[in-house]
Amino acid sequence: MRVDILGPVRVLDGEGRPVALGGPRVRALLVLLAAEAGRIVTQEQLIDGLYGAEPPEAAANALQSQVSRLRRALGRHLVEFHPAGYRLAIDPQDVDAHRFERLAAEGREALRAGDPARASGALRQALGLWRGAALADAPLARAGATHLAELRLAATEDRTQAELELGAHRELVGELRALVAAHPLRERLRVQLMRALYGSGRQAEALDTYEEGRRLLDEELGVEPGAELAAAHLAVLRADPSLGPAPRSGAEPSRQGLRAPLTSFVGRAEDLGRVRRLLEEARLVTLIGPGGAGKSRLAAEAAAPAPLDVCFVELAPLTDGADVAQAVVDALDLRDTMLPSPDRPATNPAARLVTALADRTLLLILDNCEHLIGAVAALADRLLAACPHLRLMATSREALGITGEAIYPVQPLRLPPPGASDAPGYPAVRLFTDRAAAVLPGFTVEEGVLDHVIHICRALDGLPLAIELAAARLRAMPVKEVAARLDDRFRLLARGSRTALPRHQTLRAVVAWSWDLLDEDEQAMARRLTVFAGGATLEAAERVCGLPEELLTSLVEKSLVEVVGGRYRMLETIRAFCAERLSEAGEVETYRRAHAAHYGDLADAADPHLRQAEQLEWLAMLDKERDNLNAALRWAVDEGAAAEGLRLVGALSCYWWIRGRRAESAAMAAELLAVVGPEPEEGLEEEYAMCVLASAWAEQRQPADLGPLMYDGSRAFRREFLNVMLPMFQGPPTTTT
Repeated sequence: MRVDILGPVRVLDGEGRPVALGGPRVRALLVLLAAEAGRIVTQEQLIDGLYGAEPPEAAANALQSQVSRLRRALGRHLVEFHPAGYRLAIDPQDVDAHRFERLAAEGREALRAGDPARASGALRQALGLWRGAALADAPLARAGATHLAELRLAATEDRTQAELELGAHRELVGELRALVAAHPLRERLRVQLMRALYGSGRQAEALDTYEEGRRLLDEELGVEPGAELAAAHLAVLRADPSLGPAPRSGAEPSRQGLRAPLTSFVGRAEDLGRVRRLLEEARLVTLIGPGGAGKSRLAAEAAAPAPLDVCFVELAPLTDGADVAQAVVDALDLRDTMLPSPDRPATNPAARLVTALADRTLLLILDNCEHLIGAVAALADRLLAACPHLRLMATSREALGITGEAIYPVQPLRLPPPGASDAPGYPAVRLFTDRAAAVLPGFTVEEGVLDHVIHICRALDGLPLAIELAAARLRAMPVKEVAARLDDRFRLLARGSRTALPRHQTLRAVVAWSWDLLDEDEQAMARRLTVFAGGATLEAAERVCGLPEELLTSLVEKSLVEVVGGRYRMLETIRAFCAERLSEAGEVETYRRAHAAHYGDLADAADPHLRQAEQLEWLAMLDKERDNLNAALRWAVDEGAAAEGLRLVGALSCYWWIRGRRAESAAMAAELLAVVGPEPEEGLEEEYAMCVLASAWAEQRQPADLGPLMYDGSRAFRREFLNVMLPMFQGPPTTTT
């Protein structure tokens, strides 16, 4: 159970559903107990809180009546009676006010310890628990509401102080003006507004803010400004460095290595907001995802409005991890003015960075780290430990794997579901339309064109780079032709920007870069995994690929494989590339056969359960494996593996019948019959009969009474079918004893 009082009073049960409480006194009683959750509250305290200085004559009985009502709402076990009073038997952290106080205390402590980034994160989290005015619907708990409101304002001041120390002066001016207007005699807020104005280059306004405060204090209270406000006034007059950065005369924070965008930024508004919030809460944020997902562009867009200096370091050209620190030194344009000598050897680049960034407020972006992951992780850990005002954002196909890292997976752009009426508004389609209009003026997604655009975006998995490469092909061919040629996507999408990194100029190069970073075992797992259609479970991948599951989880960490609903799958573009590697390795036959064998065993195991109490569970499992089962049967047909095909059809017939997939299965069964010929192998007569039956479904030639018999798993039914019913269908007759 959870009790929330930072807003209208509410109680949520274990499943998050609201609990009806009753009238104002019951709510007030709950508030009094929740304020001391887990501890005994005396009857005297409760009576004072409920009835004030003039309690009724039978106050104890009145209290007992309210307790009874509260117990009916929450449950007797949660409102305990003790000789000294009553106790709300829940963890204090299940009360939002207690969580707020804990987080606010953590923020204050971090602020005192000189860690404004951690302080800001904790205080923002604390203030995020509020849903409006505390105890808004509990007027009898007015004293508690006043106390909580004061704590909220103090936490707001602490959070503002932390963000001023992080250099967010411009962003805070508007918020602080509103706070000062609401609390004009609160000197700490006025000092913070003066600092924000001064740091934004508005020194005169900062001085005006002081004069206004001095006048109000004199008129309202007849006192002079306190020591903190007077010191802030003097500091502004003297341009004291203790206020933070000096006025920059309207100049923006520096942007080193951050290129101005040449194209619009489409479809990432939600990601952009989340990454910016992460940068406020964590000092190290790593954007991970497959090649071509747009990690670098997202990082640059997230950093663009940051109220602090930004340096963007491109690591893709490096080949040696030992060069990472020097690349950062060069990007920051740090110059060592003293020549090395026997008495003074050349300074280590990492040490120079620590010295240069020790007191600097900076966002450092390390782009494309995956091929130097160990060296980047070591440098990031060292810099973050030694430079308290430094924030770091990395882009990589795998996480750095160090303490304090906040990981944000960058997914492909969202695709419209089948039949969506608002398909042109989906991010992937919008990106294609935008880039197509740039190379083909006047391009619009009209009727007849939209279906081809959706097909392109879906075939390319919504990967921004692949979509941009496809849109660029409209210079040479119509959109219909681009859509039709995506089966050979690596040859089609082979012309990108001449100034892009080599691995971003073609679709093949994008995937090859990730492939080359894998070791031999990881490459083996990646190429063998392509025999699966629609993803695989961990157990299926380990059995079919013949490799330990640790290799599959490693591919997930390196963004070659994604986990969706507990299943491991590849983006279609990555799968196509790895399938080529499977063919080059001469392993197609081996692992397609292993795949078919595994799913043949699975179908055999599932078949009897479809006619038992656990039917729904096994139907759901077969639904998830439908693509793999069809792929196994398709392999059997294509390779002439009659025995494996008949085994699959025999085991799946009941599933097809129950799910109403008769037309779909009939075509494959008919193709298999053509492979098998007029006579099945010995021992497969029953499976052959079921295959004949399935092939007949397409023309609705089965007798009406076959439906119930499909649920009969006995061999007697199959013998009856073979000896009596089979002659009713077109197809070779057969007999059995």
